[in-house]
Amino acid sequence: MTITQLTTFIKIAELESFSAAANSLGYAQSTVTTQIKQLEEELGCPLFERLGKTILLTSAGEKLTSYAKRMVQLEREIRLEVSDGDEPSGVLKIGVSESLCISRLPKILMEYKKDFPGMEIRIQFINHENIPDMLKKGELDLVYTLNPEIADDSVLLLDKQREYLGFYAAPGYFPGDKKLSEADLHGLPLLLTGHNCNFRHMLAEDLEKNGINPVIALETSSKEVLKQFAKNGLGLAFIPDITAESERKKGSLVRLSWYGNDFPVFAQVLVHKDKHINRAIVRLVEIIKIYNKEEKGSGYERVH
Repeated sequence: MTITQLTTFIKIAELESFSAAANSLGYAQSTVTTQIKQLEEELGCPLFERLGKTILLTSAGEKLTSYAKRMVQLEREIRLEVSDGDEPSGVLKIGVSESLCISRLPKILMEYKKDFPGMEIRIQFINHENIPDMLKKGELDLVYTLNPEIADDSVLLLDKQREYLGFYAAPGYFPGDKKLSEADLHGLPLLLTGHNCNFRHMLAEDLEKNGINPVIALETSSKEVLKQFAKNGLGLAFIPDITAESERKKGSLVRLSWYGNDFPVFAQVLVHKDKHINRAIVRLVEIIKIYNKEEKGSGYERVH
């Protein structure tokens, strides 16, 4: 069996489709079919059940999945560590929060590619609850996330930088330098992230404790959409400060003074606790630490 065959097998299992896997990998469907046929012949058992247009793993296929992922992961680590030159090359898979990907990661990766131009970077947006499992399975090499502090025995924290959440509105939405607390949010239209976002959970729990029933004018996973609605006077956007730096400088959004409960979030760099931290990862973490310190959000804290 080959790494190519195993990679194809994993992709079919993920997408539950030969044709979708072929499109994703850039192969003709006949190539994908041949690879799996050869793999099944070598192992002496079928790996997929083909029920009309539905593709399901057989029991043998389910057993192979974890081994295949480990072998593909090991192959990537070999390419990163074992080469003729001093410069690492290969694939580095990074899970990142949307807020950091838009505001900070592009500059970090530009600097990183100066040092390691041979590295291929693959970026994937992540949900907080999936981080430990994706690191454990080798689906990600490293996570760069903006969230409440993640405490999980299976992950190793390589860097942590305090960041801030704030309420943003169009200029003139409130008269003067109005200061807000939970009680002031009663009846105001709020522009919030989706139900699976920890920012939303933190605010919702705080408002519930204070007996405030929020008026939600919009909820979306996109911080860019929230900012656009806020700029047009449609409500208060509750978003990370680092996502509104440009709008604040231009004067299209104003950060409102907040003296209610604190909402602690952190830019965190995580790997699996058993992950071999190679040179490619070490250098990326070094650059992230530099940018975290130089551009650590707005520096705003709760008004006392």
